[in-house]
Amino acid sequence: MSPGWVYGFPELAAGQRDAVANAQRVANPGCYATGAIALLRPLIDAGLVPADFPVALPSVSGYSGGGRTMIEDYEAGKAPLFEAYALGLEHKHISEIMAYTGLTRRPLFVPSVGNFRQGMLVQLPIHLDMLPGKPKAADLHDALAKHYGQSPEGWVSVQPATDNGKLDATALNDTNQLEIRVFANEAHRHAVLIARLDNLGKGASGAAVQNLQLMLGV
Repeated sequence: MSPGWVYGFPELAAGQRDAVANAQRVANPGCYATGAIALLRPLIDAGLVPADFPVALPSVSGYSGGGRTMIEDYEAGKAPLFEAYALGLEHKHISEIMAYTGLTRRPLFVPSVGNFRQGMLVQLPIHLDMLPGKPKAADLHDALAKHYGQSPEGWVSVQPATDNGKLDATALNDTNQLEIRVFANEAHRHAVLIARLDNLGKGASGAAVQNLQLMLGV
């Protein structure tokens, strides 16, 4: 981040909301980065996930985040139903994710795009026994819930896992909400944490409006 700029994710950590409110210049986060940082930063701060932990972030977004050419191809019916991209593993969001999660080991970020206009899922799969102290999935959920329970606007929330084990990427479209869930199989000591958001909402313009409101005191 350039000097004089404040990162525009008010829920990032204690004091970040006030930093945004008092800033002259605020940098709006990237959409994928918002989901990844929302999942990882509280767990790293709580000591549950080490900063050098090997992290993978398989993710999917609607095509509206891919720029004019991608949007035109999808809306003209020329694009595939689903495709992984940035497989050179040099996506522009990686440095942003590292800077604001506190990760010191470069994560494997694997974005993809589906044939739907907007909506996003960012996933964090974890072998629980590879974490220090071998926590339960409930410990991760509780740390996330404690962190985001302090957010006065309530735009980021920690929800229980769905009963059917499914998650619709488009359910938060046209909102500024971001939901986090921890899905787990304790018998196998596996967990996958998922952030769901609208890539055009909390992942873009919604976040911008939230930051503007804080800066203007409205």
